Amino acid sequence: MKIDAHQHFWRIARAADYPWMTPDLAPLYRDRTPDDLAPLLARHGIDGSIVVQASPTVQETRDLLALAQATPFVQGVVGWCEFTEPDAPALIAELAADPLLVGLRPMVQDIADDDWLLRPELQPAFAAMQQLGLVFDALVFARHLPRLSVVIDHHPALAVVVDHGAKPAIGSGSLVAWRRDIAAIASREHTVCKLSGLVTECGGDWSIERLRPVVDHLLDCFGPQRLIWGSDWPVVDMAGGYDAWHESARTLLAGLDAAQRDAVFGGNAHRIYLARRGRR
Repeated sequence: MKIDAHQHFWRIARAADYPWMTPDLAPLYRDRTPDDLAPLLARHGIDGSIVVQASPTVQETRDLLALAQATPFVQGVVGWCEFTEPDAPALIAELAADPLLVGLRPMVQDIADDDWLLRPELQPAFAAMQQLGLVFDALVFARHLPRLSVVIDHHPALAVVVDHGAKPAIGSGSLVAWRRDIAAIASREHTVCKLSGLVTECGGDWSIERLRPVVDHLLDCFGPQRLIWGSDWPVVDMAGGYDAWHESARTLLAGLDAAQRDAVFGGNAHRIYLARRGRR
C-alpha cells in the first residue's frame, strides 16, 4: 500500500478554526475536501492517506474522524487535544476509542513558549498516548529539537514522528544546528521523520539540488526504514504542487532499492500509524 502520510482537509466557513489562513494565501484559501485529493492520489497510484489536523480544536478532530469514516482512502487521523488540561488523558482515551485516530499533534511551532514541551503537566498526556498506541506527531521547528529529545528520553516507548524534518531553514539560514540536532533525534532508534513540507521551507525557488543535502542528511540519520513520505497537501500548493513534490521525492530517493522506496512511500506509515492501532 502506498500512503500519503501527511495531508489536510478544511472548510473556509470555519475560518475561526484557522486564524493562520487568510485571503492573502490564495492557493490555500478555499475548501479542501476528499473530492479534491482523490484525483491526485489516483494519478500517482497512492492507495490511502493520513489526514492531519490543521486547527487546535477538538471539534476539528471529531469532524476529521467522521470524514475519515465516510472516505475509504483515509486510513487514519492525526488529531489534536490540549495536552496541558487535567482531563487530557480521559479525552485522549475517548478519542482513541475510534480506531481511525492514529496520533495527536499539538501545534508546538505556534506556541510562544519554546520550553512548552518540557512542562510537567504534559506528562499524563504523553503516558496516555503511549498506553493507547498513538503516535506523537511533533510539529516543531529546528530550535525545538533539544526539548523534543528530552521528551523522547522520558517516554522511551512513545512513538514519535517528526513532521517536515523539523522545518530546516533551507532557504534562509544555516543548517549546522539542525543537522546536529536532527541527528541526535535520530539516534533514538524508535523515532521516525516525515519527508514532507521541505519544498515550502525551501521557498518558491526550490530545486532538487537545494533539497538534496537535506534529504540525504535525513536518509543518513534515519535510514529508509524510518522515513515517511507525505505531500503536505494542500500546503504544498504554495510551492509547486503535489505532482512536482511527489516526482521530486522519487528522484531524490532514486538511489534506494525498490523495497526501501516502498517503505518510505507507504510501508513505514502503515507500520507506524496503522499496525500500532491493530490495523492490517
